Order: sequence, then C-alpha cells, then structure tokens
Amino acid sequence: MKRQALTTWNHRLTLLLSLAILLAINLLAGFFPLTADLTEEKRFTLTDATKSLLEDIPAPIYVEVLLGGSFPAGFKRLQRTTREMLDDFRYHAGMIDYSFKDPNAGSPEEISTLRAELGKQGILPTNLRIKESGETVEKLIYPYAVFTYAGKSVAVNLLEAEMPGIPPEQILNNSIGLLEYKFAQAIHRLIHAEKPNIVFLKGHGELTPEQTADLRREIRPDYSFSFLHLDSVFRINPAVDLVIIARPILPFSEPDKFKIDQFVMKGGKVIWMIDPLAVGLDSMRGRPEYVPLEFDLNLDDLLFKYGARIEKNMVLDMQCSGIPMQVGVTGGKPQFDLFPWYYHPAVAAQSDHPIVKNLNRIHFEFPASIDTVKTKTQVEKTILLTSSDYSRLQYPPVQLSFEILRYDPDPEQFDKPHQPLMVLLEGTFPSHFDNRVPQAFLDSLAALGEKFMNKSVPTAMIVVSDGDLARNPYNPVTEDVRPLGFNPYDRQQYANRDVVMNMIAYLLDQKGIIEARSREVRLRLLDRVRIDKEKVKWQLLNLVLPLLLVAVAGMWFYFWRRSRYAVKSIKP
Repeated sequence: MKRQALTTWNHRLTLLLSLAILLAINLLAGFFPLTADLTEEKRFTLTDATKSLLEDIPAPIYVEVLLGGSFPAGFKRLQRTTREMLDDFRYHAGMIDYSFKDPNAGSPEEISTLRAELGKQGILPTNLRIKESGETVEKLIYPYAVFTYAGKSVAVNLLEAEMPGIPPEQILNNSIGLLEYKFAQAIHRLIHAEKPNIVFLKGHGELTPEQTADLRREIRPDYSFSFLHLDSVFRINPAVDLVIIARPILPFSEPDKFKIDQFVMKGGKVIWMIDPLAVGLDSMRGRPEYVPLEFDLNLDDLLFKYGARIEKNMVLDMQCSGIPMQVGVTGGKPQFDLFPWYYHPAVAAQSDHPIVKNLNRIHFEFPASIDTVKTKTQVEKTILLTSSDYSRLQYPPVQLSFEILRYDPDPEQFDKPHQPLMVLLEGTFPSHFDNRVPQAFLDSLAALGEKFMNKSVPTAMIVVSDGDLARNPYNPVTEDVRPLGFNPYDRQQYANRDVVMNMIAYLLDQKGIIEARSREVRLRLLDRVRIDKEKVKWQLLNLVLPLLLVAVAGMWFYFWRRSRYAVKSIKP
C-alpha cells in the first residue's frame, strides 16, 4: 500500500515538474524568442541596416494598418505578413505598437466620413473583386499602413501597382517582398529631420520646372531641393549631396565642367540624363522626313574620364510603347489606331540590383546605347537597364519618318540585343582636369581656401542615355501636369517615377536601407497538371494516413498500459 502511494506521489511530482518546465520555457520565449529562419531567401530575417535603424528609434511609433476585416486568401497572406513584419520590427525596436482597422466597418455615415479623411491624406482605395457564393462582389479596400511619430504621419502603400502581363499573384508576392523596405523607409523619414540636399542644374536648356513637377512633388517629403545656375556660383556648395542633370541641350563651358568635376572629387553624387541627339516626336510631326542632329554638350570627355560613353545613336526595340496614327475617316472624323513605335522602348529590368528590382517597365524615348570604358582609378560599372532580346541600333545621319509603321518588323534585323541604357558607376573617380588645370581655376579655388583634387573620395553616379526619363507630361495651355511615367498615347503608367526615386535613394542612402529592396520572396507555384493527375493519392496521404497513425499509436498505448499496470494474481 505504501509502495503504491509512493508511486502515485512520484507521478504527481513528475507532472508538476513538467508543467513548471513548460511554463518557464513559455515565459523565457516571450522575452527571448527562439526562432530559426530556414527559408532559402531568408524572408524572415531583417537586414542589418534595418536592425540598426530600429535600434536608433528615440520615441514610440504607432502604426495603424487599414487591412482589418476578412479578405480572400491572397490578401489574407498580405495581412498576415504585415502583422509578422511589424512583430519583427517591434521585437528589435521595442518602441513600436500597431493595430489593424477595417475602414469598411461602421454605419454608412461613419464609413463616408472616414473615406473623406483618408482621401485628404492621399490614401485612396483599391477596388477588389471577390467571389462569394458564385457571385463576384466588388469591395473597396485600403492597403495602407499609417506610421505616426511625434505628431507626424507617413502613409505606406502596401500593395504594388498592377503591371501589364504580370499575374496578380506575382504582384502580391512583390508587395510582400518590399514590406521591410517600405516600413524602414517610413521610419527613417519620420525620425530623421535633416534632409539631404538635391540640386537641379539650370542654364543649359535642361528640363523646365513644370516638366519635373511630379518628380519634385515626390521627393519633397524626404529631400530638400533647389535649382542652380552654375554661372551664378564659384563652386557647388559642399552642403549639396546630389546634382541632377536632366536633358541639357546647350554646351557646358569648361568652368562649369570644372565645378562639377570638383564636386564629384569631394564625394558629390550626380545623375546624368543625357540625350545625345536632337530628336523627338514633336520635331518629327509635320515633316515627311527628319534627320536628327547631334547635341554639342561638351560632356563626352568628362563622362569618358569617369568611365562611361554615351554613343551618338538610337536604340530601337520591338518591346516598345505605341503611338497613334490615322488609319481612316469615318463619318467625317479621323480614326486612329496605336502602332508600335520602336524608338520608345518599354524596358523590363533584368538586373537584381535594388535600384531596378521588382519594377514595372520603364519608358524610354529615343535612347542611345552606353559603353563603359576603363578608368585610371578603380571604378565599378554596373549595368542597370538594357534593351530586350530584339533591339537594333541606328547611327546618324539617318532619315526618320512614320513610314516605318507601314511595315511589319523583321526580327532578324533586330540583332543587337541588350544594349545598356542605364549604368551605375561607383568608386574613386579620376579628375578630368588632372595635370591640366588652368591657373585661373586654381586661383578661384585658392580664393575659397580650397585645393585642387585630382582623385575623388569614394562616391557614385548614374548615367542614363535618355534625358526625358524624368520628364512628366505637361500641357502649357491647361497647365496640367500628368504623373511621371504616364504615356498619354497607350494610357499606361510606367515605372519612371519609381526608378528615378530608387536612383536618388540609392545614391543618398547612408544607412543602407535600400538593401532591403533586394529581398526576394519567391513564388513557388504548384504544378496544376500533377495536382489533377495525383489528386486522390495526395488526399489519402494527407487525410487518411494521419488518422491511421493516430489509431495505431492509440492501440499501442492501450496495450502497453494494460500490460504495464495489470495486477498479477498471486497464488496462495
């Protein structure tokens, strides 16, 4: 009897000890989460730059996610991943709190009022079509997260824009892959009051303020910007971080080039968007034939010294946008149709560089090819954008006309694939004026208390062979400014704004946050043919086999327990 009581007490003690151990493990896991990211692309691991940013948060940040409510499977995944990402941020920061809100909950008056308030903040809904009970139901959703810090708010769009030819599953996957970058960028914008300085050059026929209005509106929250006429200054202010040279058409003087050169030598960043030829649709209209002429910009030697050469040619690409041409007259009204215009490539990014990764097609107008050349110092050249597999080159003098639209293209003539259109140069650049600095330039530097530098500190620049990459459509009559990248002919929104913003972010990203943009969440789709063929086998494997294993385990435990605790009869 005593032995039986002792055995019962040991069992109870073992049970209590097991429960205590489990409770302790749960408590420790709450303070020290033990997780292991076993995914190939490390989708659950934040980048070092993001972790460093989160550790520097000085005050609490509140995030309101407008993805509350029920959604179909795809958006549930976005909802769940957003929650998990915010949990990761909160674990590393400790000063982030969040909540989910359904903007479609409440009375019609409350919903209408909330939608009006969100619209004032630039938060616009997306029309989502959901199939319910065999019927298609449309629902307005707000895929946004609003970050609030010290009275300031930043709205983050969680859903990437639709891309022609890209399935919705891939767009959703790209959106999930960009969550860390977007959240880190929003936090960086909120906690850093000091903004980098950007200068748009003037004085050489560059794009007008109206033609860069959409770009400047986009950069205003994160950067300070101004316009600069090089003739009005002795040097580019050292406080300037980035100079944008967008489609100049007049030559640069040697003093102007010297100012740019010494700005680069001191670590300044430059974005060159250059048109080598004077050509455009406006110049071709009303003329049976047009011969493009070369721009005399006096920049070839400067860019060559830095490691790039923009050729005097035009890249034609079968992957292009369309332009309208009259095809007839009906009822006294001209009828138009869209024709592929090979001089306007619609470029798809093929590089994994964070500047161009996961972007929609970028629209170019009469671009040229870019060659990279060897430099005196160590400069790394990265080709960011190229033409498609079916592209060709045209060199002046050549007569351009719209007659090319009358004939179907011959793919065999488009035999110059992958022509570079955008190149990133990084490293230590040699000065264009090394060993040949005019005395007047040296005197001007001496007057400023500075010395001539023949080699730069580590810096970077981007060369683009299309000056119109940053030009938004502008109607001078109505003063209407269309979004950057919008093509009024085929009514498509291209990713010009995104790629320019990524260029700026990369060049000015001191904390490396843009590294998170290179994260790739691979979409591993199921083999539908194999699913249909092996459907019954996998159903049995997933449904019947677990039940059989549970039944076998239960029977084994029953007989083991019976044999273990059976009372043996004792003969007298």
